[in-house]
Parts: sequence; structure tokens; C-alpha cells
Amino acid sequence: MSEWQKVCSTGDIPLGEWHQSDVDGTTVVIYNVDGEFFAIEDVCTHDGAILSGCPLEGDEVVCPRHGARFSVKTGEALSAPAWEATATFPIKIENDEIWVQDLRWD
Repeated sequence: MSEWQKVCSTGDIPLGEWHQSDVDGTTVVIYNVDGEFFAIEDVCTHDGAILSGCPLEGDEVVCPRHGARFSVKTGEALSAPAWEATATFPIKIENDEIWVQDLRWD
């Protein structure tokens, strides 16, 4: 079973911002949406573009290459040309530290 990995503190990610981290060899981006934290794989499922650093509109991130939108809460692809969701990761917060776990291969 995959271990929890500490990626940053809650204070490292202001409202509406993000933090990129490696979790078990996968690049993950953690978003702060209205004080809630969500983690998705840092990849557009349409063409492999990275999503960190891209505009966050509410709880959606917009891919820079072709404008595909993804929900940072669910990973769901919300618009063409992406049709497949990007992976999501469980988060836990302990003492203002954000921990992420990759359970995809367990």
C-alpha cells in the first residue's frame, strides 16, 4: 500500500493558487479552492501538457495548449478536446501539513 507523503503546508498555497510536488514518482498539483485542498495529476489527458501554472477559474483548471478544462475537485474532463479524467489523489491535513497518497496501483 502506498504511503502518505508530506508535500507542503497549507500556508504554502494561498487561496486560488497551487503547489506542484512529486508523489511516488507522479507529478501532482495541489490546489486551494476556497480554503479546501484538492490534488490531481499534473497532466492534461488530451496531450500530456502540464496543468500547474495554468489559469484556475473557480474549481476548474484550463489547459494551456487547447483549452480543455478539468475539475480540480474530481479530475473530470469538462470540455473537449479532453474526454478522459485526470487522476485524483486523497489528501489529509494534519497540523497544517498537507499529505497526499497515490492509491492507483494498490
